[in-house]
Amino acid sequence: MDQRVLGLVVSSCGGVESRLCGELAAPAVRRGWRLAVTLTPTAAAWLTHTGELDRLRALTDLEVRSESRLPGQPRPHPDPEVFLFAPASAGSVAKLALGVADNQAMTVLGESLGVPGVSIVVGYQVRDTRTGHPAWQGHLDALTSAGVRPHRLRPGVPWTEVLDQLPT
Repeated sequence: MDQRVLGLVVSSCGGVESRLCGELAAPAVRRGWRLAVTLTPTAAAWLTHTGELDRLRALTDLEVRSESRLPGQPRPHPDPEVFLFAPASAGSVAKLALGVADNQAMTVLGESLGVPGVSIVVGYQVRDTRTGHPAWQGHLDALTSAGVRPHRLRPGVPWTEVLDQLPT
């Protein structure tokens, strides 16, 4: 039986440089997922700087990408039926809710949002003050209405908990 592909989309949030591999990527692989990883440009820079990008690459047989492919290049990932966007910053959550696809990570998610048979879980990490912004709840409501399952990554709690939100 083929492994199910998990589209792991990652933005730059505090801790991504030290927690992504140990608390999300490696546990997902242990749960039987094949990772198709797409990073925002800033997340890619952070992970490159700390050496975590190589560790992340070692967890998957697919290209870890952060840039669009050029015309004529083959698609580097199969089409996942399940996406996990984590950690997702407040800005990236807003972009997804508004349909702003200004980088490869947001394009991948935007093209999959609302597609029948595709599940998206958004594990967002935001400060408490952000949830009081007048647009914040509207962003979550827009995503929920499109079938997205939002889940807040709580301070002091391992990010692994968001993996329990993925369909089995």
